[in-house]
Amino acid sequence: MRGIVFLGDRNLELQSFDDPAPGPGDVVLEIKASGMCGSDLHFYRAADGPATLGLVVDGPRIGGHAPCGIVAAVGPGVELAIGDRVMNHHYSGCGSCIDCRAGWQQMCGDGFSVYGATKNGAHAPYMAAKADTMVALPEELSFAAGAAISCGTGSAFSALARIGLTSRDTIAVFGMGPVGLSVALFAHHMGARVIAVDLSNERLALAQQMGAHEVVDGAATDAVEAVMELTGGRGAEKTLDCTGAASARAQAVRSTRTWGTCCFVGEGGTVELNVTPDMLRRQLTLIGSWTFSSIGQAECARYVADRGIDLSGHVSRPLTDWSLASADLVVAMTRRHETVIGSANPDARSRTFLAGEVARLGGQVGPRGPRLLADWVRALNGARGGHFTTGRVADEVADPYGEPVETYRACADRLDGLCTALARLLATPN
Repeated sequence: MRGIVFLGDRNLELQSFDDPAPGPGDVVLEIKASGMCGSDLHFYRAADGPATLGLVVDGPRIGGHAPCGIVAAVGPGVELAIGDRVMNHHYSGCGSCIDCRAGWQQMCGDGFSVYGATKNGAHAPYMAAKADTMVALPEELSFAAGAAISCGTGSAFSALARIGLTSRDTIAVFGMGPVGLSVALFAHHMGARVIAVDLSNERLALAQQMGAHEVVDGAATDAVEAVMELTGGRGAEKTLDCTGAASARAQAVRSTRTWGTCCFVGEGGTVELNVTPDMLRRQLTLIGSWTFSSIGQAECARYVADRGIDLSGHVSRPLTDWSLASADLVVAMTRRHETVIGSANPDARSRTFLAGEVARLGGQVGPRGPRLLADWVRALNGARGGHFTTGRVADEVADPYGEPVETYRACADRLDGLCTALARLLATPN
């Protein structure tokens, strides 16, 4: 079979792997949906791939740590049945310590593995994993919903449980990516007042659809002042940062009311606080929340199913549409134009044209389209010897966060037109 490998430095490959076979205590999962999250973007963009989050990887590993599907094969000693609908809790520890027995295998003192990073994950047709990492998917839920719960949505549910959100609270949520949108959705269903903060108007509009009562454009106003104004100068009882950005983390702390609770969920990065005025003299509680337990994952799925919560807003297109099919599309287009791109020796005129085409075609996709198209061209650069450059386009629209699946799909569709335009340019005499 073939699977997607994040190489780092904005490169990925569709590589060949042996079909997985279950060993004792293992199952093979037929993947029906595989989610993408901010950690995948860390693995994709950082020069050292998964090592950027402190993970040790020995050789190429298939990405995808939000797996959902059906059991296709079982090894000796496994009670699951072929055909069972399951999610995967994407960590594997020793299985016998206190944390592992409580469902927190990622807290195992003897070390742990991460499916989709240090072990092969779900960006492939099949995936092998320990049976004790499988979590039942309620019949009421789609595979796409299960994939969402297997990472971002489950992390949001767990963080809200950690901070003890109630219907009496106002919560300010910083960062409206998949986790932040899930926080807004759950907090709304729990009866809390939700203030969503982001730099993107598109994402703030999504937050309102998810149930946010007020939104704050952090690019146009001081987020702390805005939250204070919306809360009568008191601040929010609960605040939560999903970005991992230093500025947003500090704003979340400073937007919290006296005796309130602030939670950090976003991975990576640092934060600088003035401890006495920011925390001590306001009696703040600061919590870190990292993903969820397998028990919490099951509770989240049951919560969503019992209340009929619609998670489709997290998915611009079915996740199964954006998997190997889209990777095949990009690979096929690269090969189709291999002769043109591989033999080219473009001058400054062609490089300028390319930058303009990236901006023009990207503008048809959305405000962040140019950067995404620039990423695709950069992938072609790596595959074809680096003949083309996008100039400053990628830098000017660089964004540390991900985009909706639909945007990536649209960019893949646009790439064909971009390569065709390049072929026409190279065929034109100087």
